[in-house]
Amino acid sequence: MGDRLAIVPVTMQDAREWVDRHHRHHRAPKGGLFALAVALGDEIKGVAIVGRPVARALQDGWTAEVTRVAVIEGVPHACSKLYAAAWRAARALGWRRLITYTLASEPGTSLVASGWKIVGQVKGRSWDTPSRPRIDGHPLDDKVRWEALATSRTPPS
Repeated sequence: MGDRLAIVPVTMQDAREWVDRHHRHHRAPKGGLFALAVALGDEIKGVAIVGRPVARALQDGWTAEVTRVAVIEGVPHACSKLYAAAWRAARALGWRRLITYTLASEPGTSLVASGWKIVGQVKGRSWDTPSRPRIDGHPLDDKVRWEALATSRTPPS
C-alpha cells in the first residue's frame, strides 16, 4: 500500500476494540451499522463506527450517525479521510444524511475539511436520573451537531 493513508475494511469487533484502546474520552458503542479504518501501509491508524442516531428524534430511517472516530495522534488527515469515507459509504448504502457530534471545545477542523456543516448545538447533560441511575463516564460538555447531507432528499415512503 505504500506510505499514503488508505481506507481499509475493519470488522465491527476490531473497530470497537480500537476505540476502547485509543479514544480520548469514550468507550466503544454497543453496536453499529458498519465500521471502516484508515491505514498507513499495513498499520491501522484510526477507525470510524457508524450506527443509527443516538437521539430517537433523529431516527427517521434516512439518517445515520458517526458514533465514534478514534485515530492515533500525529497522523495528518486521518480524521478527515475517515469522515469523508464514512459519508461515501453511508450514501452508497442509501442513507440520505449522516450526523456526528463534537465537544463544543473541539474545533471540528476535520469535519470542515471533509465538507460537513454545523447544524445545531446540544446542551451537555447527565443521563443519570433517580428512576434510571447511571454513572457518567464521558464528558458532560455542550456539543456541536454536524451533518453531511445528500443534495436530493427523498422523503420516506
